[in-house]
Amino acid sequence: MTASLILFGSPLSPFQRKVEAVMALKGLDYDCQAINIMAMPDWYLAISPLARIPALRDTSIATEGSEGTIADSSAICGYLEKKCSAPAAYPDDPYLHGRALWLEEYADSAMAMAGGGGVFRPIIFAAMTGKEPDLDTARKTWNEKLPPRWDYIEQHLDGQPYFLGDTLSIADISIAAQLMQTDLIAGPPDAAKWPALARFLETMNAHEMFQRNLIACQKMLAKMVPEKFDLSA
Repeated sequence: MTASLILFGSPLSPFQRKVEAVMALKGLDYDCQAINIMAMPDWYLAISPLARIPALRDTSIATEGSEGTIADSSAICGYLEKKCSAPAAYPDDPYLHGRALWLEEYADSAMAMAGGGGVFRPIIFAAMTGKEPDLDTARKTWNEKLPPRWDYIEQHLDGQPYFLGDTLSIADISIAAQLMQTDLIAGPPDAAKWPALARFLETMNAHEMFQRNLIACQKMLAKMVPEKFDLSA
């Protein structure tokens, strides 16, 4: 039976990883449809005019055109929360809700630009186009731009299992999705410098809600970069 939710994009996108984790957390059935990110088709640009992935189609609303579609991972996750409220991905408490939204935004912007833009893309996008990986850019980002990002989120754990205490939220999902982006090709943050963050990532890597996406990523990356890169030097 075909799922009513279709996610357009690529498993390698940390934003798709975030959405897939929310779907898995809520037990929602969904199908994935790959989009060529190097040459997006016109029909996709019509539903995602900012040319970003992923985009969601809810076929219970419409099966074609822009009707029934939502672009942007945060908008999609907000929609899924209203569509299926339990288990909740967003806190009820007003302050914690605001903190969760901020940490989601920090992950989607600051962490994504450094990790995805400065490490993942110079290596993987080069591999996709048959070029040598830009290890100089990746190494510079790893050693200079990512540490301040990791410092900031390390302090928010403060001995807690999750970023907002004892309950998993969109903050954890969003941050984990970005940490996994660099972990897939270069490994985790140094546990000697960021012990809480390293433990958090280990826990999230083992969490059931990420498994479908991570397995798909590992299969794709095995063909392009069989081994992880040491960027610490």
